[in-house]
Amino acid sequence: MTSPARKPRVAVVFGGVSSEHSISCISAGSVIAAIDRDKYDVVPVGITTTGTWVLEDPETNPLVLGPGGELPMVVGDQEVALKPGETKELAATTSAAPEALGEVDVVFPVMHGPFGQDGTLQGLLEMAGVRYVGAGVLSSAVGTDKAFMKRLFEAAGLPVLPYVVLTPRDWARDEAGVRGRVEELGFPLFVKPARAGSSFGISRVNSADQLDAALDEARRFDPKVIVEAAAIGAREVECGVLQGLGDEPHLASELAEIKIDPNHQFYDFEAKYLPEENTALDVPADLPDDLAVEVKTHAIAAFEALDVEGLARVDFFVFPDGRIVLNEVETMPGFTSLSMFPRMWAASGVDYPTLVERLIKLALERPVGLR
Repeated sequence: MTSPARKPRVAVVFGGVSSEHSISCISAGSVIAAIDRDKYDVVPVGITTTGTWVLEDPETNPLVLGPGGELPMVVGDQEVALKPGETKELAATTSAAPEALGEVDVVFPVMHGPFGQDGTLQGLLEMAGVRYVGAGVLSSAVGTDKAFMKRLFEAAGLPVLPYVVLTPRDWARDEAGVRGRVEELGFPLFVKPARAGSSFGISRVNSADQLDAALDEARRFDPKVIVEAAAIGAREVECGVLQGLGDEPHLASELAEIKIDPNHQFYDFEAKYLPEENTALDVPADLPDDLAVEVKTHAIAAFEALDVEGLARVDFFVFPDGRIVLNEVETMPGFTSLSMFPRMWAASGVDYPTLVERLIKLALERPVGLR
C-alpha cells in the first residue's frame, strides 16, 4: 500500500493497438476527469496504435469525441515504462538513463478490445506486482472471447442464443459443413468478430447470399468469427454489476433498455457513440418488477460464472413471453458520457465520481497473484 506521506497514485492506461483505440481514449478522458485530485494523484498513460507507452496530457489532447465525430488518439511523445519490483515505478525511457517518475499504486486500465481488455495487460500487471481495477487475467480473456464466454454461460446453466464458431482451421477443413451449420441457425443472423467490441465488424445477414461479405467484414477485425441466431422481437436490456466490498454481496444496478433508431438494423457504432443518431436509452427500463429481479439475478450469475472482479456490464435479450437470454458480459464497459454502465449506476444512486472511486478502492484492497 501507499506511504501515508503521499496520496495514492493512479495510472490511467488507455488507447492500445486494437480497433477500439479511440473509444478507449474517450472512456479514459471521462475517468481522468472524475478522479478526485484531493485524494489521488493521476498519471495518464496512453498506449499508441503501435504499442508504445507514453505520458499523455488531456489538456493539450482532449480525450473526447470531436464535434464532427472525429475520434481522439494517443499522441504523447514522452515514452514511459512500468518498472516491476518493490517500487513499481513509472520511468521515462526516451533518455539514455531512465528517469523515475514515481511509484504507481494502482492502474485503472480503461482498455477496450484485444491486447488490453483481454487479459494481456492484466497479466503484465500481475507479473509486475501492480494492483489494478477490474477483472483478472482469466475473466478478462474469456470476457473478450465471445465463443468461450458462451461456453461458460452454458456450463453454468445460463441461457444463450444458438451460435456457431468459425475458426480459420474449421473453414479450411470443411467449408461446406461450416456453411451448413450456419444456415441451420436460420435467417436473419448476426456475424461478429469473436474478440472485438464497440460493434466493429458486426453484420446482420438476412440471406445466404450476404454471408460471405459479412464474414469478410468480421475477419478484418478477427480471424475467429462467431455467428449467432437473431433475437427476433426481443428487447435489448442491460445491467451493471459491481463487486461487493469485502464479504458483501455483488450489486446489480437499475436496468436499461436500448431502443434502436429504425434507421439502424442493430446497435451499431454510430447508434452507440454519435448523439445525433437518436437511439433511445431508457433508464430504468420499463419492465415488470418480477422480470427485472430475474434479469438482475441472471446478471450476477453471469458475473460469477466468468469469475469477474470489479465491474461488468451484462447484456440481455428479453422476449415478449418473458424469456431471458444472455448476450454477453463486458468486463471493461464504456465510460463515455453516453455509456450505459455509468448511466445505470447514476439511476441507482451512484454518481460517476463515486463509481470511479469505488472501483479504485476495490483495486487497492485486492492483492495481485493467486486469490
